[in-house]
Amino acid sequence: MPPARLLSLCLPLLAAMLCVGSGLARAQVCVTDDADRQVCLEQPANRIIALSPGATELLFAAGAGEKVVGAVSFSDYPPAAKKLPRVGSYKRLDLEAVLALKPDLIIAWRSGNPMEQVERLQAMGVPVYHSEPRRFEDISTTLERLAVLAGTEAVGQGAADALRSGMDSLRQRYAEAAPVTVFYQVWKEPLMTVNNEHLISEAIQICGGVNVFGELAALAPKISREAVLAKDPEVIIAGGMGEDDPSWLEPWKQFSSLRAVKHDNLFFVAPSTLQRPTPQMLAGTRTLCSHLDTVRARDSRD
Repeated sequence: MPPARLLSLCLPLLAAMLCVGSGLARAQVCVTDDADRQVCLEQPANRIIALSPGATELLFAAGAGEKVVGAVSFSDYPPAAKKLPRVGSYKRLDLEAVLALKPDLIIAWRSGNPMEQVERLQAMGVPVYHSEPRRFEDISTTLERLAVLAGTEAVGQGAADALRSGMDSLRQRYAEAAPVTVFYQVWKEPLMTVNNEHLISEAIQICGGVNVFGELAALAPKISREAVLAKDPEVIIAGGMGEDDPSWLEPWKQFSSLRAVKHDNLFFVAPSTLQRPTPQMLAGTRTLCSHLDTVRARDSRD
């Protein structure tokens, strides 16, 4: 046999032997996170800490719930997450508590966690995945990536596909819906909303709504009451603090000239279904679409 032919046959075999002989080459799993960093593990993670309530929920949805050993405060979904040891809040981490749990993977919230603390954890050699979903497709992608890191690919892929399918159905249903101008109140004091780069605004758009503050530069800008009055939206949607707390809508009722008030178009959506980048946003978007349908029905009677 010619030497060149022999070499071409042997090289693949040699490569295979090296992979078998090297646990790192065989078992390493890698993904790219939302900071465009490659995150690699020698084997799927078994001790994961989530540094935001949304990250906690995403891990459970991706099939990695049994591998989550710690989470920040307000990580309350699914119910099993309430029992997890706490490692501080998303705004201020308890680094001692984090390290005591001996994590082999940390899921950080890129725009919400104190980056100086996250960087300290990285400097100590703990692998960190930076999560920052900005569109619904990003949520599906995150589910897939977390499932790869946790070795739960089948569950993660199923959750990602279900979210894509549900959102596609809503897009098709409301593609020709009459536009409705929307003010979404994400916070009360100070008064805050979202711009068109925010996931909530994508939900509004899917339902045929128009975010009246969508063109502002900040992702979650502070605004004045006077600015809302000037925009005169057809509907006001509030997220509030609790799962059934429409009290944030009460102060608007004094402004009887507002179209949203005049037509009683003041609605509440449970914040856990629309203010966390998780699969629950499908349910929240359906609720939002239903509210906008109510607005359209009332307008048709006028």
